[in-house]
Amino acid sequence: MSELSNQPIVLDIDHSVGPLRDRLVLPLERWQESIRFGCSLARMRRFARVLDELLPTRHGTVFTGSGDFHHLSWPLIARLRGNAPFQVVVLDNHPDNMRFPFGVHCGSWVRRVALLPQVSHVHVLGITSADIGAGHAWENYLTPLRRGRLSYWSTGVDTGWSRRLGLAPAFHGFDTAEAMLDAFVESQRAQTLPSYLSIDKDVFAPEVARTNWDQGRLQLDHALALVGSLCRGLVGSDINGEISHYHYRSWWKRKLSAMDAQPAVDPAQLAGWQAQQHALNVQLLAAIANLPMASFP
Repeated sequence: MSELSNQPIVLDIDHSVGPLRDRLVLPLERWQESIRFGCSLARMRRFARVLDELLPTRHGTVFTGSGDFHHLSWPLIARLRGNAPFQVVVLDNHPDNMRFPFGVHCGSWVRRVALLPQVSHVHVLGITSADIGAGHAWENYLTPLRRGRLSYWSTGVDTGWSRRLGLAPAFHGFDTAEAMLDAFVESQRAQTLPSYLSIDKDVFAPEVARTNWDQGRLQLDHALALVGSLCRGLVGSDINGEISHYHYRSWWKRKLSAMDAQPAVDPAQLAGWQAQQHALNVQLLAAIANLPMASFP
């Protein structure tokens, strides 16, 4: 693999990503207000065109900053339309498959990725959020689950409602993160397709990396085992979940963000949390670099 094809890319929207070696930084701060947390489909199409203009044909992992930007995985994956089929593997404490009537946001993008013709299946792993519990069942997009395009892998969440709706094959529930990862790694032994890997660091326990979302239970060794199981190679990857705070100018984004009850960022702890985040980024990049790179667009 050439150095160019493994060069990390930073979409520098919120200035939260640390100084990665050999990185290419794309200055995109002017987009922060309009796309952070969520945006219209028209706005996302315009941002996707900017990505097409700025991103090199061959590159490594893309860092998008805060988990508030996880919906940017959608255009990053959609631009791989020239590839043969591939699976998408998402590490996230949330399903990111929730209803959002105003376009697309960081909690709704998975449905749109599952609709892409080049995507064979989407696996979301590490969910501990009540978003997939009975109380929020109506908020989940059910079609990709029903059609076998999407699977949830969770720990400690009661998803019995899925059986009543005939969706049980799409739900993989476990008591521990270890059991979940063991089952997923075993499932990958029969996998013949390459993968796109998307990591939201809110999937990790807070002692691994603090984020500004409610967090899961994964440890670093769990993530490294998962990355190593993707032995058919990667068509691309992205990482988000940096510590980042932003005060929206628009009232409706302030309201939507408040409804999700994001934990406040403690200024006194910020430097230490960012150092912790940077160390984790370096370790994840090293693991991803060990995988073969499949074809690019």
